[in-house]
Amino acid sequence: MLNKIKSYMMPIAMLTGIIFHKYMGELAFLTPYLIAVMLLITYCNISFKDIHFTRLHFWLICIQIAGSIGVYLLLQPLNAIVAQGAMICILAPTATSAPVITGMLGGSVASLTAYSLLCNMVIVVVAPVLFSFTGEIEADSFIHSFWIVFRKVFILLFLPFFGAFLLKKLLPRVHHEIRKAKAFPFYLWSVALVIITGKTVQFILGQESPDYKVELAVALSALVICVGQFLIGRRLGRRYDDTVAGGQGLGQKNTILAIWMAQTYLDPISSIGPGTYVLWQNIVNSYQVWKKRKNL
Repeated sequence: MLNKIKSYMMPIAMLTGIIFHKYMGELAFLTPYLIAVMLLITYCNISFKDIHFTRLHFWLICIQIAGSIGVYLLLQPLNAIVAQGAMICILAPTATSAPVITGMLGGSVASLTAYSLLCNMVIVVVAPVLFSFTGEIEADSFIHSFWIVFRKVFILLFLPFFGAFLLKKLLPRVHHEIRKAKAFPFYLWSVALVIITGKTVQFILGQESPDYKVELAVALSALVICVGQFLIGRRLGRRYDDTVAGGQGLGQKNTILAIWMAQTYLDPISSIGPGTYVLWQNIVNSYQVWKKRKNL
């Protein structure tokens, strides 16, 4: 029964967020804490001895950084909101659930876990720089703008990693108990998705002069980027005999984090990009899992 509910949790969470969107603004402050706890549990389940970075990981992170900058520069002259939405869909780090899908597809979980860790650590530094130039941040200078973003992103992405490391060294029993809660991040993700969806709906409905063409363009650009990242990641991964991890590492995003960053540092409407990316990547993953099971 529980597994059946899990299968439909994404549409249930999004529908709940849409229905109760009026109340989600008051709960929005919980989002970064939910993300931090999800990352802490994920990092507690990582064996740092098995983490090995490869050339594939280097190329993937280069594609993420260069791609996010390139797509922003390409689209910004056409529309700044579309450019921001597309940029965050590429810049967003790999989803914490990506290793699970990678394992289901017969890929290297260790490789994907290593890339997920690398990706999060790099985004800690890169995101504040990009948002300082492209975001909607009230600051007196670039340094001030960088610091505003860096302190929050650093706490959100780095402290869970550091906390997991300290728990393993200083409080091994607590670390062991946290490792048992492997399923807990899924429920936290569901709650975060309800809040994030509701807040996105609030922004859309609260617009004084809505431009639905722009919002549709943001959603469609997210679709193109989603499919493109999965294809590019798989093609690059094939060169290093790591096809599945390459595709999931580049294509499956931590959309909850991406939406939070978009709503916090960019034009809130740009969060429609990662908001619809949730749907696109789940369709792609569902197709991949179906195809894998069909070929067994």
